[in-house]
Amino acid sequence: MISDSVKKGVDRAPHRSLFKAMGYTDNELARPLVAVVHAANEIIPGHIHLDKIAKAVADGIRSAGGTPVLLPTIGVCDGIAMGHIGMKYSLASRELIADSVETMIMGHAFDAVAYVPNCDKIVPGMLMGAARLNRPSIFVSGGPMLPGKDLKGKDNSLSQVFEAVGSVHAGTMDEADLNKLENSACPGCGSCSGMFTANSMNCLTEALGMARDGNGTIPAVMAARIRFAKESGEHLMKILEADLKPSDIMTEKAFENGLRIDMALGCSTNSVLHLPAIANECGIKLSLELVDKISKSTPNLCKLSPAGDHHILDLYYAGGVYAVLNELAKNGLINKDAMTVNIKTMGEAIANSQITDSSVIKSVAAPYSKEGGIAILRGNIAPNGCVVKQSAVDPQMMIHSGPARVFESEEETIEAIYDGKIVSGDVVVIRYEGPSGGPGMREMLSPTSSLAGMGLDKEVALITDGRFSGATRGAAIGHVSPEAAAGGLIALIEEGDIIEIDIAARKINLAVDDETIQNRKSKLQQKEPNITKGWLARYARMVTSADQGAVLK
Repeated sequence: MISDSVKKGVDRAPHRSLFKAMGYTDNELARPLVAVVHAANEIIPGHIHLDKIAKAVADGIRSAGGTPVLLPTIGVCDGIAMGHIGMKYSLASRELIADSVETMIMGHAFDAVAYVPNCDKIVPGMLMGAARLNRPSIFVSGGPMLPGKDLKGKDNSLSQVFEAVGSVHAGTMDEADLNKLENSACPGCGSCSGMFTANSMNCLTEALGMARDGNGTIPAVMAARIRFAKESGEHLMKILEADLKPSDIMTEKAFENGLRIDMALGCSTNSVLHLPAIANECGIKLSLELVDKISKSTPNLCKLSPAGDHHILDLYYAGGVYAVLNELAKNGLINKDAMTVNIKTMGEAIANSQITDSSVIKSVAAPYSKEGGIAILRGNIAPNGCVVKQSAVDPQMMIHSGPARVFESEEETIEAIYDGKIVSGDVVVIRYEGPSGGPGMREMLSPTSSLAGMGLDKEVALITDGRFSGATRGAAIGHVSPEAAAGGLIALIEEGDIIEIDIAARKINLAVDDETIQNRKSKLQQKEPNITKGWLARYARMVTSADQGAVLK
């Protein structure tokens, strides 16, 4: 066992003495040492209960003959970080999480690892760490939140509260109704109830083979979630015995499966940042060309919030991620021979999963659309690509041409929207919010939800070198690469320039002649960094572009 290096033999008596200072017995030290890396804290609704989930995982490990050790890592709540400087730290925290996992596991010689994340950057950060360490592993999320209720008693989620803020500013809702939504949209613990980034990544972890059936969909408050955690802890000991490692599971075939389920479910555009970053840790290049190729050949089978009225709870009762995987597999769209933590192939693992509600999960024969939920656009604005969640775009906005309204930050954009300066037909441009220029590539949920709340989401497009929340709907196009801080063309757009967007044709262009563009480029001055101290300044110097997953050099 790897852990023998800190607990076996005469030379390790000092090490054992330190273990015994914490109450470990000789019997416990004779067993495999298994880390339970969790991100429990009291600032993220999706993590407020992770201490209980982690304990359940530990109980399972102990009952199956291991010695569990609970270890914490950090986490940022994207919702609470939204709309201020805090969001600059969100994406960047993914790298800190991966580094902290590496540090704790390598520093203390663990034999295997159970990862207990739930929200946005914590899941990919831990997956990156798992790939880097390559110890027998399993993922156990905290589970999704139940949906809340809107003013008419229909299911809703946090995204409606963000949109309601725009409605209040537009004068179509009063603050009393906003307060009612505020009190009812998030009824308890768990990752926000739509197909936002957290739930996207937890569902994708099943498709990658790193988690068992139900990881992404069993609600946080159900006893089934605790049972799932205990059983996953027990199962990890079998994975350790089989010496099954992340490198055996997260192969090229697994990432193709991940992209298939991404497109079928209509996952967050943030997955196009995280999947390449995780693949990078596995020594695999996941290009935007592959993302778009798989999108074009994968039907969109689910319309989950914000794209539709269903929530993760509905997906759970309809058969879950495995039912979607099996439906795709029946039509030759899944690599069934990819290995999973079930110590079975994907084909074997999903064979008995069935769709139980066809109103939530459509069949391949009768999908919502023939293409997947995400599209990659290219053109002179984004020669290296940009990303849109096309499943959440109104049909009338799939093709759009309009004058650019240019802003240097999210804050400037919000002020203009609230002041009524954005009108039907506009194309809002938010720049210097990219991985390096932000730094940290902030999510732009506040601008997009404000436009939706004002009824402009079907009339106004928005492009940025930043990114969008999984809760965003509308013609919101992010990850523009190269970013403004790298001298990308987005830095040269001027007020009133015509921007042409054709999502179906995968095109986005600035309708300005090359001579004018070159003239502007010759006069472009380097913008001073927004952050000049702390680790974000270091991050800004080291981070790569969005089309490369915003990984560090």
